[in-house]
Amino acid sequence: MAKSGRLVSLDIFRGMTVAFMIIVNTPGSWKYVYAPLRHASWHGCTPTDLVFPFFLFIVGVSMWFSMGKYGHELNGSSFLRIARRVLAIFALGLFLNIFPYFGRDYSTLRIMGVLQRIALAYGIAALICLTVDRSYLWIVTAVILLLYWAALAFGGGNDPYSLEGNLVLKVDQAILGRKHLYTGFGKPFEPEGLLSTIPAVCTVITGYYTGEILGKGKGSKGVFKTLVIGAGLTGLGLLWNKFLPFNKPLWTSSYVLYSAGLAMVCLGFIYWLADVVKFQIWGRFFLIFGTNALFSFFIAGIWTKLLLFIKITSGGEKMTLYSFLYEKFFTKVAGNMNGSLLFAIVQMLLIWSIGLFLYKKKVFIKL
Repeated sequence: MAKSGRLVSLDIFRGMTVAFMIIVNTPGSWKYVYAPLRHASWHGCTPTDLVFPFFLFIVGVSMWFSMGKYGHELNGSSFLRIARRVLAIFALGLFLNIFPYFGRDYSTLRIMGVLQRIALAYGIAALICLTVDRSYLWIVTAVILLLYWAALAFGGGNDPYSLEGNLVLKVDQAILGRKHLYTGFGKPFEPEGLLSTIPAVCTVITGYYTGEILGKGKGSKGVFKTLVIGAGLTGLGLLWNKFLPFNKPLWTSSYVLYSAGLAMVCLGFIYWLADVVKFQIWGRFFLIFGTNALFSFFIAGIWTKLLLFIKITSGGEKMTLYSFLYEKFFTKVAGNMNGSLLFAIVQMLLIWSIGLFLYKKKVFIKL
C-alpha cells in the first residue's frame, strides 16, 4: 500500500491498461497497425481485445476498496455515490460522442460507447455486490453467463454468433434505434450495446471479488489464491471457447471468463511485485496514469478528436492535423508501420505528461 492508502499494484495495473488503450486507439493510420494492436475482426481475442475487459475488471477491484467506507452495504450514501458516478461517467461518454460537432444532427448520434458501458456495468455490478451475500456472487455470475449464452444461442438467427444474426443487434436496434448505433463494422451494430453490457457486469463482479481476496488476504496468501483462481477461470474460458467463441463485440461468456482470469493473474503478479516484495520503481511510469485513469482516457479522446477536427492545407491538399502529423513527420522518421506505432506512443506520452503534472500537484480527479 502507498502512504496515501492506495493499492500501488492496482494503480500500476490500471495505468498499464490506460496506456495500452490510448496506443491501440490512436495509430497514425489504421492501414498500418501491427497484428497484436488490432482487434479480432469478429471471433477471437488479441492482446488488444483484453484492454477493455481488464479496465472493467479494475473498476470492480477499485469498487471493493471504495465501498469499504459504506460497510459494503447498499444504503442512502452508497446509492448516491453509485448513482452520481454512473451519471457522470455516462455523461462524459456521451459528450465524447458529440464533441466537437455540437451543431450536429442528433438523430444520428451514437448513444453508447466505452465510458457509457463502464458506467452501466459499474452501476449494475455495484448494486448486485452490495445486495447479494458475497459468498453467492460466483453463483450469480455463473447464472448470468449461462443465461446470456442461452439467450444468444436461441434468440439469434441461424448463425446466432454472427454479425448479422445475433440477438445483441436485435435488442439494440429495438431500444436504441439503428441510427444511434456504431457503424464501424460496415453496418449498424453496437459493440458496447445494452444486452452485451449484462455479461460485462460479470467482469466487474469478478474484479470486486478479487479486490476482497487481496484486501483481506495476507501477502503471498492472497497472491496465491488470486493466481490459482485466475488460472482456473482462464482455463474454463478456453474450454468454453470450443462451444461459444471468444467475441468482444458480443462480450460472450467464454470471453468474460478468459479475460477476467487473465486479469486476475496479471494483477496477482503485479500485487506480489509491488505490494508484497515492494519492488515498485519499474511501475512508476504507469502509476502516473493509474492515479487519474478515467480522466486520462477522456482527455485522450478530446485530444484525438481535436486533431481530426482541425484541417490543414499542405501541397494543395486539405487534410486533418492528425493525418498531417503522421504523414509529414512520423512516416519520414520511421516509415509507415513503425511511424504509425510511434505516432500512437507519442500521443500516449502527451497525455501522460498531463497526468504527471496532476500527480506532482497531488490532484486526483474522481468521477
